Amino acid sequence: MTLYAFLGALEQGFLYGIMALGVYLTFRILDFPDLTVDGSLPLGASVSAVTITAGYSPYLALALASTAGFLAGAVTAVLNTKLKILHLLASILTMISLYSINIRIMGGPNVALLGTPSVLTDLENLGLPLYQLTPVFFFVVAAVITSGLIWFLHTEYGQAMLATGDNRQMITSLGVNTDNVIIFGVGLSNALVAFSGALIAQNQGAADVNMGVGTIVAGLASVILGETVFGKATIARACIAVIVGSILYRTAIALALGSRLGSFSFTPSDLNLITAFLVIAALTSPMLKRRFTR
Repeated sequence: MTLYAFLGALEQGFLYGIMALGVYLTFRILDFPDLTVDGSLPLGASVSAVTITAGYSPYLALALASTAGFLAGAVTAVLNTKLKILHLLASILTMISLYSINIRIMGGPNVALLGTPSVLTDLENLGLPLYQLTPVFFFVVAAVITSGLIWFLHTEYGQAMLATGDNRQMITSLGVNTDNVIIFGVGLSNALVAFSGALIAQNQGAADVNMGVGTIVAGLASVILGETVFGKATIARACIAVIVGSILYRTAIALALGSRLGSFSFTPSDLNLITAFLVIAALTSPMLKRRFTR
């Protein structure tokens, strides 16, 4: 792998690592299988793109994208908690609704951002190549968000969220309104996903309605890979493991796409196949390790 390819994988790892933190929040913390993320990532990208092309600040675009993602997640949680629709079905309903909503927001299937300001514009004035600066910038962003999530999960409300996912009946008996906890938690998860989508759109210079396809699979792959390699003994370790897993996932994809087996070589269309193999390997590695040890 060339240095440029490695820096690209590192950059993508940090960008999508923020999304994976959102997936971790619902699947691991709240025990809430949420497919809304396939729609909330392009939602964040579309809101960000439209805000920037309207002449507003790219930082305001990130805030508005996160707010839109929070509302999308809250809708899924309300469908589940208040209307008693199965969480998986509720998230699917929101996800497919967001496809049409995103097209409405953008006025079409995609929006180009070439030539418009972004959060990376200020980095261009530092005199160094942008491909060297962007991984550092996205590392800082991912580190701040990861630290904030770790802090939040150690607060009283964060502990209530952990307890809701672990034993809902017990925490309800202590007087906690678990419906509100789930609504806020799923909303926060999708806010992180939408924030990631907004950053991705500004980084690649375009927003597309189909850019969220496979988001949930990539997020789960990052969570599982990180837990397998880095562990999950504590909240801090588990959150850091998600970022590490995202980097490993993107690096593995870059290596696979650049490799050849005789006359056979992988293409970008094989991305989902590579992801499936990575998830299978991560899920079966603990069992294989135990058998090997015996």
